[in-house]
Amino acid sequence: MDFNMKKLASDAGIFFTRAVQFTEEKFGQAEKTELDAHFENLLARADSTKNWTEKILRQTEVLLQPNPSARVEEFLYEKLDRKVPSRVTNGELLAQYMAEAASELGPTTPYGKTLTKVAEAEKRLGAAERDFIHTASINFLTPLRNFLEGDWKTISKERRLLQNRRLDLDACKARLKKAKAAEAKATCEGDTVPDFQETRPRNYILSASASALWNDEVDKSEQELRVAQTEFDRQAEVTRLLLEGISSTHVNHLRCLHEFVESQTTYYAQCYRHMLDLQKQLGSSQGAIFPGTFVGTTEPASPPLSSTSPTTTAATMPVEPSVTGLAPPGETALCLEEVAPPASGTRKARVLYDYEAADSSELALLADELITVYSLPGMDPDWLIGERGNKKGRVPVTYLELLS
Repeated sequence: MDFNMKKLASDAGIFFTRAVQFTEEKFGQAEKTELDAHFENLLARADSTKNWTEKILRQTEVLLQPNPSARVEEFLYEKLDRKVPSRVTNGELLAQYMAEAASELGPTTPYGKTLTKVAEAEKRLGAAERDFIHTASINFLTPLRNFLEGDWKTISKERRLLQNRRLDLDACKARLKKAKAAEAKATCEGDTVPDFQETRPRNYILSASASALWNDEVDKSEQELRVAQTEFDRQAEVTRLLLEGISSTHVNHLRCLHEFVESQTTYYAQCYRHMLDLQKQLGSSQGAIFPGTFVGTTEPASPPLSSTSPTTTAATMPVEPSVTGLAPPGETALCLEEVAPPASGTRKARVLYDYEAADSSELALLADELITVYSLPGMDPDWLIGERGNKKGRVPVTYLELLS
C-alpha cells in the first residue's frame, strides 16, 4: 500500500511538472526543443491519414449498412468477439413480402404472376447485395480498421514517449542553465552558501565551498542532459521510422480501394443484369411497359420514351414489346401491302438500338438509321408502321426516338 501511494504521489508530481512546463512553453517562458521540418511534415501527414481514414471508414459503413441500429449491434458483437447473426437484406425482405402477397392474392392472376417475377428478381438483388457487403467488409473495411486499431495505436504510443523524452530533455537543459548561472554568480560573490532550492531538494547535503558545489551540480546536470539527449534521439528515430511507414499504409489502402471498386462494379453489373432480365420477362408476358404514342396526330398525347434527351435515352435499355396484330383482337389484321401512309401524322424517327424482326410483318432496324413512322386507327399503341425505302413493317416504339 505504501509503495502504491508513493508511486501515485510520484506520478502526480510528474503530471504537475509537465503541466507547468507546457504552460511555460505556451507563454514563451521556457525553452522547447523543436523537431526538424521533415519530422513535422511526417507528423502532419500521419494525422491527416488517421483523420481521413476514420471518416472514410465511417461513411463506408453507412453505405454498406444504412441502419444505425444494425451498425451498433454489429459493433457490439465485434467487441464481444462473437459472430454477427445473419441478417436479411432489404431486397430479400421485399422479395419475401411480394411472394407472400402473390400467394394470398392469387398466383395465377396477372398481378400475382408479376409479383412472383419481381419477388424473384428482388431476391437475386438481395443476394448480390449480401455478397457485395461481405466482400467490401473483408477487402476494404478490415484493412482500414486494422490500421486504426493497430499501426496507429503504436504510432500514438511512440509519439507520447517522444513527447515525454522531449520534456525531460528540455527540463535538463533548463536545470543545466540555472546551475551554470548559479556557478558563475557564486564565483563572482565568493564562497557564499548556495541556494539549491531551484535545482535540488532542500535536504541536499552541503559540503565544500559554494563554487565547488555548484561545479558538481553543473557536472551532474550535464551528465543528465547527455542521457536525456541520447534517449530523445533514440525515441525520435523510432518514431520517425514508424511515421515513414505511412507511405506503405497508403499503398496498402490503395490496393484495398481498387478491390472495393471492383466489388462495387460487380455488384452494380449484377443488379443491372437482373433488372434487365426482369424487364424482358414483364415485357414478353404483358406487353411493353411504357404507354404508346400518337395515333394519326402530329403530336403525341403524352411524351413518349424516345422524347427524352439522347443522354437519357442512351442510358435506358429497350423493353421487348409484345407481338400483337395491327387490329384489335377478334378483327382481321391489316395487310401491310395494302397499308398506305396517312395524309398527315407521319414523322421521322431515329433508331436507338438494333432490332431483329420476329416475322415478315415487322421491319428490322439498325441503330442510328432514320425511318418514317406513322400509326393507324386501332393499332397497338406500342407499335408503329415504319418505312425505309420500299420496305415497310411494324416497329416497336421503345426502339425509336421520334423527331419533331
